Amino acid sequence: MGRLIKNHWARLIVLTASAYQVGSAIEAFIWPKIFWDTWTRNLDGAVTPVPVLQILNLIMGLLGVAWEWPLKYLAGTMPHRSIEFRLLLYPLSSILAALIYQGTNAAIYYLVGIAVYFWAYSEGEVSFHFKHWV
Repeated sequence: MGRLIKNHWARLIVLTASAYQVGSAIEAFIWPKIFWDTWTRNLDGAVTPVPVLQILNLIMGLLGVAWEWPLKYLAGTMPHRSIEFRLLLYPLSSILAALIYQGTNAAIYYLVGIAVYFWAYSEGEVSFHFKHWV
């Protein structure tokens, strides 16, 4: 039985969260809704008439997919190999996903992925150098 390589497990979790965030951002263009609108209507301006949150979620989701499924431009670079950079980037993605109604599951997946990345970082794991996939 081999050891669990936690940064690879976290990579798959965050890749799932990023793909889910892209899908939820596209769906939010069709049905714009803030998750917290039952408590306050102050954030409704972020989704209508200009879809600011949807665009930000789409960008962060695509960035997460490009980061975890490394494009040839990102593969092997110092930020791509850095777990610390991921621990800074993915909480922002999680917050943005939690703001739209369709992205709550992606936000939860991001939080689980962040916890596993932190576990890997605290045990001293390093991210391996991947060759480009695309």
